Amino acid sequence: MERNIFALSPRSCDSMHRIDAFQIEDGIVPRMIYLLPAAFLLILASCCCSADSCIHGEEVSDIPVFGYEIVNSYPHDPMAFTQGLVYDREDVIYEGTGLYGRSSLRRVELKTGRVIEQISLPGNLFGEGIALWEDSIIQLTWQSGLGLVYSKENLTETGRFGYLTEGWGLTGDKRSLIMSDGSNILHILDPETFKETGRINVTKRGSPLNGLNELEYIKEEIYANIWPTSWIAIISPQTGIVRGEIDLTGILPQSHGVGQSIDVANGIAYDAQSDRIFVTGKLWPRLYEIRLTVKENS
Repeated sequence: MERNIFALSPRSCDSMHRIDAFQIEDGIVPRMIYLLPAAFLLILASCCCSADSCIHGEEVSDIPVFGYEIVNSYPHDPMAFTQGLVYDREDVIYEGTGLYGRSSLRRVELKTGRVIEQISLPGNLFGEGIALWEDSIIQLTWQSGLGLVYSKENLTETGRFGYLTEGWGLTGDKRSLIMSDGSNILHILDPETFKETGRINVTKRGSPLNGLNELEYIKEEIYANIWPTSWIAIISPQTGIVRGEIDLTGILPQSHGVGQSIDVANGIAYDAQSDRIFVTGKLWPRLYEIRLTVKENS
């Protein structure tokens, strides 16, 4: 299940985006013939007026920065050191939590924050990102080089696998699993064997973007929390280029953190059927449904 498209370098890009020359049956067409159409496309892309069109357009002249509108706010366990978050169906989410001695995998009722079912990891494992794959849940651990596989039905462990990097975030794109390790590299894993089949080298304006943490696959893009910030990067899986950013600064009011230990934003989930995005953070007392907004001067 190898995906050659992920063997990328910082300079990788789709052939359709090159402004050199291209091959037709009669030979090489000089670049001047199509510089004007290419420039027109760039201008057109820069005129995007909606968050969705800016992210998913063919060309982006600069990296758009998005704000957020809170659609709903739900209770969230303030003791949950959130490392992985995924939406299933019927307002049920799965959450992976971290810290030694406190790591868990849990099934949670979205609207109430009630933990429906939970299993605890052994005390020597620090839980990390999670992803759904068919009837299973896959959970990473931080520095143990160990991945855990569970039955989604009853959260019983059904398998284990190893990897050579740290484990941070995890998501999937219907063909493969995508894993972060805290660097700028995303690892592509075969969901059946968990063997690495490729990598995505993530760059922002030509430089490596480190700190890729919790992941979610949304509308053919990879959304990644950037540790230790309040920012989410929107990444092209084809090129590794950051095509947009979301600034979550201020989403958790300071009043919610009084008397509590609040950590960074971490946790992105997506309800594809209803087109809903959810975000939370480590030890946050709230989980939010948000809608992206175009920030002024972005």
